[in-house]
Amino acid sequence: MAEDLKDLIRRIPDFPKKGIVFRDITTLLKAGPGFIKVVNALARECEKRKPDVILAIESRGFLLGGAVSYRLGLPLVPARKPGKLPWKTVKEEYELEYGKDAIEVHLDSIQPGQRVVILDDLLATGGTALAAAKLVEKLNGKVAGMLFLIELELLKGRERLKDYDVVSLIKYESE
Repeated sequence: MAEDLKDLIRRIPDFPKKGIVFRDITTLLKAGPGFIKVVNALARECEKRKPDVILAIESRGFLLGGAVSYRLGLPLVPARKPGKLPWKTVKEEYELEYGKDAIEVHLDSIQPGQRVVILDDLLATGGTALAAAKLVEKLNGKVAGMLFLIELELLKGRERLKDYDVVSLIKYESE
């Protein structure tokens, strides 16, 4: 399955800046059967972790997280860039492979003891996913797992997430 899906992902060199190879999933999203395969595979992995909530990371994680949440009938928590959520939030800063950023969730988005699966399109350095895990833990939730469509193994993000159950559907060894 992974090789079929790789054919549906466009490679864009030097985006968003020189030296970065961007994996564009819009080509996969517009390939209906490919998108269905991805949603079903992520949903199966999600179910194994018995979550109460799915936390999807802005912005492409929303596309996948929303579909998986709908498929499984689970609540969806959006983790957004600062200033994008309208109510009280909790914030976590992190480093990207090309700069710094932060994500926030609503203060009441995760209840103590809830099992949360974190879902995003891409695992690169692991900074964003680690920040999401810290947000879940700040709210006294439990990270039940982390699911990614793509993993860039060269950037060793999985090593930063060694304390968590991490699954990626597609792995790229190099850019």
